[in-house]
Amino acid sequence: QVQLVESGGGLVQPGGSLRLSCAASGSIFSIAIMGWYRQAPGKERELVATITSGGTTNAADSVKGRFTISRDNAKNTVHLQMNSLKPEDTAVYYCSLRTSFTSLWGQGTQVTVSS
Repeated sequence: QVQLVESGGGLVQPGGSLRLSCAASGSIFSIAIMGWYRQAPGKERELVATITSGGTTNAADSVKGRFTISRDNAKNTVHLQMNSLKPEDTAVYYCSLRTSFTSLWGQGTQVTVSS
């Protein structure tokens, strides 16, 4: 079955950058809507950005202009380039995969923005 493995999280200072990656196993990546979500302590999980199989992207207002989602179907990967990071971006970031018949989450990767 499909598995999602996130990487790239860590500790970064405000204003810094991180690039998250999500590697998917399985054969359905190319037809799936991929996304990044995040959840901070005490808060609900929220959508960060999504990208369709055709490359159409959507991003939350809170990250618009700072974060960019992209995908490489040949490598079964999706990325989230995060620039100009703010302390309020601190959260566990989850990779998601969705098709008409399945939906799953990765285990998450911690992003901490602090001086």
